[in-house]
Amino acid sequence: MKISDIMSSDVEVARPDDSIQTVAQRMADLDVGSLPVCDGQRILGMVTDRDITIRATARGLASDTSVTQVMTADVEYAFEDDDLQEVADKMAKAQIRRLPIVDRDKNLVGILAIADIAREDKDKRVGETVEKISQPERGF
Repeated sequence: MKISDIMSSDVEVARPDDSIQTVAQRMADLDVGSLPVCDGQRILGMVTDRDITIRATARGLASDTSVTQVMTADVEYAFEDDDLQEVADKMAKAQIRRLPIVDRDKNLVGILAIADIAREDKDKRVGETVEKISQPERGF
């Protein structure tokens, strides 16, 4: 099964000039914990609620700080024609719950969430993937 068969293609994004307050409000309204940061269709990074808390609030950054100051620029992604098992393994290894999906020109075309996999994949893959994603990091 290809990722394009199960991904969500209606993706809300943050823009590079959005403030962290604007992005936090959008996340609250959408009830999501992360948003891709895009310039047009091109993905520049991802911002999570944790990025806003740890990178912004803990450092005392103003609410009008640009989201690009706290986003993660080195983003894991998958291609829309990638195989589901490979992507599920990638998500598990990197402990990612929501993965941006791009076309071969690296334009954002969707998001794959664990919930998308759960709706389509009736075998043990989801449980195994969630278990691996949820493992605490070592070394703390």
